[in-house]
Amino acid sequence: MTSPTELTTIGEHAKRDFEAGRYEAAADGFRRAARGYSDLGDQVNEAEQKNNLSVTLLQLRRPQQALEEAAGTDGIFAGAGDRKRQGMALNNQAAALQELRREKEALAAYEGAALLLGEAGESQMRAMALKAAAAIHLRRGRITAAGLNMLGALGSTTTPTLLERALRWLLSLSR
Repeated sequence: MTSPTELTTIGEHAKRDFEAGRYEAAADGFRRAARGYSDLGDQVNEAEQKNNLSVTLLQLRRPQQALEEAAGTDGIFAGAGDRKRQGMALNNQAAALQELRREKEALAAYEGAALLLGEAGESQMRAMALKAAAAIHLRRGRITAAGLNMLGALGSTTTPTLLERALRWLLSLSR
């Protein structure tokens, strides 16, 4: 059985592989770390590694596998009272669902992620989830819903660009 210290090292090495664009190596590392934490009965760290694996699998254009790895991890974080990681897990699931063209499910997951990330005080991550939801609404021809999501996203942005400030002003005129 691998020790928690060794698993931390494996996970850190996998993160470095990811950052360097070595996605196959990163996926292998995150998978090994997740299995190791599972063997130790550490569900929270297992879920963390599965979410890292999910993001890596999306980079490898394997959205179905990414969804399978992230599935249920939001519940683990909810049980641990960790709203931030719960929101991030839902966001990862949403990204995989979007790649699978399951837009209705992706939209619900992005909006759920935005709510959780807002509760956790993660305004930038909330904004990213709302922008993704707005893009789905826009593709589906729901202009008003897209505008509302985008307005929410812009309101969450702590350092908006000049373009984002102008867009916020324009969108506020339509309310």
